Amino acid sequence: MRRRAAVFACALFGLAIAQEPARDDAPRYAADGRLILPANYREWIFLSSGLGMTYSANEGGSKDPSFTNVFASPSAYRSFQRTGTWPDKTTLVLEVRDSQSRGSINLGGHYQSRLAAVEVEVKDAGRFPGKWAFFGFGASTGPAKQIPVTASCYGCHAANGAVDNTFVQFYPTLLAVAKTKGTVKPHAGE
Repeated sequence: MRRRAAVFACALFGLAIAQEPARDDAPRYAADGRLILPANYREWIFLSSGLGMTYSANEGGSKDPSFTNVFASPSAYRSFQRTGTWPDKTTLVLEVRDSQSRGSINLGGHYQSRLAAVEVEVKDAGRFPGKWAFFGFGASTGPAKQIPVTASCYGCHAANGAVDNTFVQFYPTLLAVAKTKGTVKPHAGE
């Protein structure tokens, strides 16, 4: 009886795995190793938007600061919600857009305009020795080469990312999850 129950349980587990949809939001690479920009990233999970965020005191002060929009691959987002960390094959897209302060009927404030650049952060432990890699697409749709590991973005994310190399401190809904799960690095973002 036990054996029959075990066989039945294994069969149900196998059926469940077979019916699970294939993950179509994992990072994809060209034959030469360049990252292919996910065509549908704007349909992914929107994490947050920033206005005029800079990494250096010398960069601020623009009359029309840039907007940054961050999107997460849906499967990575769902995993983060469960665990408070990013799974392998996470893809995060940073879309940088110019802003305007006057146009049409708008007389104040800022709104997003022209696409200035797209940058992507990928967690792929089997491909990158540091697990994470950055790719700069500019205003192109790619594919894009990996940004060299000597670039400042690697050290900055490692030192200042609140959770697993990422700036979750700027994504309010995910920061709450990470705090609940206890995955926020001590003193991150202070």
